[in-house]
Amino acid sequence: MSAFLKRQILLTIPVLFGVSLLVFSIMSLTPGNAAEAMVLQGGAQVSGADLERFRHEMGLDDPLPVQYWRFLSHALRGDLGRSLRTTRPVTDILLEQLPATAQLAVAGLGLAIVLGLVLGILSALRCNTWVDTVSMVLALAGWSMPSFWLGLLLILLFALKLGWFPITGQGGLARLVLPAVTLALGSAGLIARLVRAGMLEVMQMEYVTTARAKGLHERQIILKHVLRNALIPVITMVGLQFGRLLSGTVIIETVFARQGIGRITVDAIQGRDMPVVQGAVLLFTVIYVLTNVAVDISYAFVDPRIHHA
Repeated sequence: MSAFLKRQILLTIPVLFGVSLLVFSIMSLTPGNAAEAMVLQGGAQVSGADLERFRHEMGLDDPLPVQYWRFLSHALRGDLGRSLRTTRPVTDILLEQLPATAQLAVAGLGLAIVLGLVLGILSALRCNTWVDTVSMVLALAGWSMPSFWLGLLLILLFALKLGWFPITGQGGLARLVLPAVTLALGSAGLIARLVRAGMLEVMQMEYVTTARAKGLHERQIILKHVLRNALIPVITMVGLQFGRLLSGTVIIETVFARQGIGRITVDAIQGRDMPVVQGAVLLFTVIYVLTNVAVDISYAFVDPRIHHA
């Protein structure tokens, strides 16, 4: 393994540590505390002495460094605490909802890559034509529209007016289409613009001109020389967009009334169930960091300069 890849893997440690510290600090600065939230959830009238007893039992009267170390040590063992509303382990709640969110995020990412590549390649090969103009207008529109507005628009058009797809819920491919499209269009627009710019730049390189002079077929030149080199920056963007798609599930799952980590995070914020919020943020961070490490490793197979570093 090259020094580059080792360095990238080692960098994940301080990133995860910093995020855990940031999440804990935000929770500590949030008005109220877990003991008060638990009392409010129960709806019972308690005295100040009972509230202090709750604080002591939950360790909230300990110094913040002690609380953070306890939180970090438990998190490293996979213990993210218990939900204040259901008293279930947060880890179990997140793992139970993870498949639904992963299904939506992966479907959105796959659709974004396909749409982005198609629009970007068509736009580059038909540069300065109506095809290029239409492709870039669609890409800009997809990137510019807020996802919640786009989701409502798709529901209005394809679910309510045309009746092609179910409005909300989950279960079955039909209920996945509209949320996945809503999630994908913004990233697809960005990928299309990046692919177009990369291909136009590579097509001006001398080795492409030399390949044409040797009589290579245009399709072979595009696939073997142009597209492969143009996709190197796109790989980085795909990794970044996966993090965007994960965070986007918070909105999409709410708009389409789908179960998932995003939906329960919104519910937890509204109910001041901070252990669930904290666990969801940490889980999203871990997935995002690991995805970017995988992207960095993939560079070794695409860019020879890194492979031999």
